[in-house]
Amino acid sequence: MWHSSPPGSIYDYIKVASFSIGPDGLIDQWSLRAEELFGLTAAQAVGRDPVDAFMPPELRAGGHRKVAEILDGKEWTGLIPFRIPGGKGAHGVAEIYVMPTETETAERAALCVVVDVRALRRIESDLAASQAIFGQSPFGFLLFGTDLTVQRANRRFATVFGGAVEDHRGRTVHDYLPPREADRMTRALRRVLETGEAVTDLQISGSAPGSREHRHWSINLYRVHGGTGLPIGVAGLGTDVTRRHLAAREAAGVRRNLALLNEAGHRIGNSLDLETTARELLDVTVPGFCDLASVDLYQGLLLGDDDRPARPQGPGVPSLPGCGSRRAPSAPLRRVAFASAVSDAPLSDPPLSGPPVAVGEIHRYPAASPGALALRTAHPRLIEGGGAEDLVQSTLVVPLVAHDTVVGLAQFSRTKGSEPFGERDRAVAVELASRAAVCIDNARLYRREHERALILQRSLLPPGDPEAAGLDIACRYLPGNAATEVGGDWFDVIELPGHRTALVVGDVMGRGLRAAVAMGELRTAVRTLALLDLEPAEVLSALDEVARGLGSPGGTQQASRAALHSRDADLSEVYLATCVYAVYDPVTRRCTIANAGHMPPVLVEPGEPGSAPRPGLLLEVPPGMPLGVGGEPFEEVEVELPEGALLALYTDGLVESRDHPLEEGLRGLREALADPVRPLEDVCDHVLATLDTRHGEDDIALLMARVQGLPTDAVGDWQLPREARSVGRARELARAKLPAWGLEGLLDTTELLVSELVTNALRYGEGEIRLRLLLDRTLVCEVWDANLAQPRRRRARDTDEGGRGLQLVGLLSAGWGTRRTHRGKTVWFELPLPGVGAEPVTELSAEQLLNMYG
Repeated sequence: MWHSSPPGSIYDYIKVASFSIGPDGLIDQWSLRAEELFGLTAAQAVGRDPVDAFMPPELRAGGHRKVAEILDGKEWTGLIPFRIPGGKGAHGVAEIYVMPTETETAERAALCVVVDVRALRRIESDLAASQAIFGQSPFGFLLFGTDLTVQRANRRFATVFGGAVEDHRGRTVHDYLPPREADRMTRALRRVLETGEAVTDLQISGSAPGSREHRHWSINLYRVHGGTGLPIGVAGLGTDVTRRHLAAREAAGVRRNLALLNEAGHRIGNSLDLETTARELLDVTVPGFCDLASVDLYQGLLLGDDDRPARPQGPGVPSLPGCGSRRAPSAPLRRVAFASAVSDAPLSDPPLSGPPVAVGEIHRYPAASPGALALRTAHPRLIEGGGAEDLVQSTLVVPLVAHDTVVGLAQFSRTKGSEPFGERDRAVAVELASRAAVCIDNARLYRREHERALILQRSLLPPGDPEAAGLDIACRYLPGNAATEVGGDWFDVIELPGHRTALVVGDVMGRGLRAAVAMGELRTAVRTLALLDLEPAEVLSALDEVARGLGSPGGTQQASRAALHSRDADLSEVYLATCVYAVYDPVTRRCTIANAGHMPPVLVEPGEPGSAPRPGLLLEVPPGMPLGVGGEPFEEVEVELPEGALLALYTDGLVESRDHPLEEGLRGLREALADPVRPLEDVCDHVLATLDTRHGEDDIALLMARVQGLPTDAVGDWQLPREARSVGRARELARAKLPAWGLEGLLDTTELLVSELVTNALRYGEGEIRLRLLLDRTLVCEVWDANLAQPRRRRARDTDEGGRGLQLVGLLSAGWGTRRTHRGKTVWFELPLPGVGAEPVTELSAEQLLNMYG
């Protein structure tokens, strides 16, 4: 059977040439390979003596002897240096094999086979180097044929995949790799063989036959060519990079966890709300850390029942709720948050041995469950496998511990297909839970303090529907932060004698509980000063002294001394506040206003019927300095308010914002108040809806009053001369006025008390006497005179002839008092109307009256 060697065979590499020598010792045949080796054509070589033509002169004698021996029938093999004739051709050393032959006439001849020694040495070197690289390489090496079967494998590859080197010949990649990875490798081999483009760092993973260890390899593929340049296969070099892959995965896991903790620091605890903080924890961990997560908090903590931190029970052991606190480990919990990256995830993790728990549901963990154990020991627990039809493969149960107190439990689960939790994950979960627990505990403390501050603030604000004689009142209070509802703004409506009303709006600079407490102290001081019935400017002056003493434990005197010593002043807090104080008299419809650095009141006068609404007017009241600055007096102005007019007092949060200047806010308020005819509650809502009151930069207090003066027939006003008969005249006027008002039941008491006040005015007063009766929700009697001396109630002795008039007024009236006026003083008493619901005035018996006069 004939076989043809393809181009690129070994003969092409070693450059084998041949020629023959005839019986005469001359060259008679010259091959084409000889032409390539020696660079001479057949015409140039045939007929020449090979010894004289190719050998150096000094070797020719020996060469002729060898040719003669060969022609005598002797074979010869050896190395012969050669040189092309003329000195311009090739030169070197040739290995020649000479075989004796015979011609047709039986003459002696020779056939010479010549090999270039340089080519042989080069092939030997290449084979040695190839064998060294292939056999001694520390990396797995395979040579694939054009049919993608293994043609050769080195010892390192056989060591990894088993068997001898020869056992791997004829195998394919499917004998070593999983089907998916084998298909990838086959496609890469075929692509390299077809295109000639090398493939570097092809990542392949799998397990060696007979081993369960998962390995990673980096494969480099390149096409191998023959001597003619045609591809003869693909070489593959494989490097085990399992350690590098594990190190890279470890580093990536560390970076991922650091990024997760960094994100947790930014996203957890942004809200002082317990449930929101729990949801923030799950937003960070799902799906970046786990596939399922839930948070349970103790029900008592959510209800605010637990306000004492637990104490450690032993060295290094966090104490438990219930041991030094009001909660017990078996106390009920509420599921406050749940998150899942899996569509068919359960509501709770089955490894915890509990039924599904919905968000908002109250539950308890069984005593022997991992959840109960984690709560009891305050240590995390790792549960491997199981649950929800093999959906969950790994769960971390981590107690939420803050300040040695367990506040709840967090669960983190990973499903099948995800990497199970390790020790590093346990540490990350504990850190995440710890951060969330601290934020939750802060939220708990904030909620407790906020509720206390809220109770305080609400107790300091007036009731929802304050009433005033001759005024229709509406008010609104909006905290700067709807979540806190605690601030320093306040308003108040205070009833004064003579059916007058004090309207107060103030703003303590600052926020939070500190401002709320200062506001409460100032509001209490205002009410106390209002009982003294002082003028508005006097009230603000006294209030300024109170404000200066708020920041110093020693009060106002200590604050004054600290002002003289800068060091002491630095150690004392400074409380500043603004306030506007207005007193309205419904009889005269005049309002006296004083301002301590506050926003000016707005007055809206009623327009003519059918005319366009009038915009509000800013009342020009000297602003004065804020309360707490001290050293500056306050001025007051008196304004007459027309019937139906609207007076608005407010704090700067209503009109001031970083988004627009103050002038724009004041203009918007004046325009919003342009229609005072609509119901006052609607006006309040309209103002808040029109202005930008949702910016949350400051608290807002709004107090509106619509003027409704007392009717003329509800006022009795008389001037009495300074003479004794004025007492009788006063009794006659009272007896004539009360029946017109339907107050016959108060005739005797009123007549008696009027007589006492007028008698005192005649005896101790000066100038003319003025008697005024006012009817509104109560009956008020006022007696005016020009003497500034205030009457004083005293206990009369048995031998005294007088001093019992004011005692009688105090016993028979619902209230009495005195106040200074610009031209003297006013003494008044008040009687409740029959049937209004007030307690009846005590009727004195004859014996009691006799005892008063001895």
